[in-house]
Amino acid sequence: MLNNHHQTLIYDGTFDGFLSGVFDVYQLKLSDVHFTRKENHQPSLFGTDREVITDSEKADRVWTAFKKKSSSKGSTRFYYVFLSEDPEIEDHLLKYMQHAFSSSSPIDSDYAHSSVLKISQTAKSVGREKHRMEAFVRFRLSKDGIYFATVEPDFNVLPLIIPHFKSRYADQKWIIYDLRRNYGLFYDLERVEIINLDFPEHFDPLKTTTE
Repeated sequence: MLNNHHQTLIYDGTFDGFLSGVFDVYQLKLSDVHFTRKENHQPSLFGTDREVITDSEKADRVWTAFKKKSSSKGSTRFYYVFLSEDPEIEDHLLKYMQHAFSSSSPIDSDYAHSSVLKISQTAKSVGREKHRMEAFVRFRLSKDGIYFATVEPDFNVLPLIIPHFKSRYADQKWIIYDLRRNYGLFYDLERVEIINLDFPEHFDPLKTTTE
């Protein structure tokens, strides 16, 4: 029996969380859904709220199936768009996936479909921001010998710039910190880790040099 009434899927904001929600859509045969991140959720007067439990196994199953239906460029573009943080992007991503699963050929260029067009346009914007960060991040040497940079990108591109900076600055420890989203990347000469820092109340990121 199809579950046709409107449901809001509340998830944790992670990519695995979103993919787990897509799994639920198919498993529970939900046809009228809206995704929202937990921190943005407001109780609905109409319909039902359903919390998505992030499950890496379910997420992997959805992602593996999607990559089989998409080109490598298409799956990369999909992840870029997820990082845009557009408040309605999850709904477009779901429609994009549903279109891909129901199509017998790749849908990357099917711009007559509104969600495919939206995904394409948003991916280009995120890609431009990624390249801007890679070109203009400027490090300053902190007192503890770590090169430190702060950024406030329009989109959540830190996960996308890891390969560039890990390769370019492989011989020095560095931190790139996103002040807008309050998390950063720390490279310890071997691997990159996600970190969260508590800054003093009047912290000035421009005053981190040894001078």
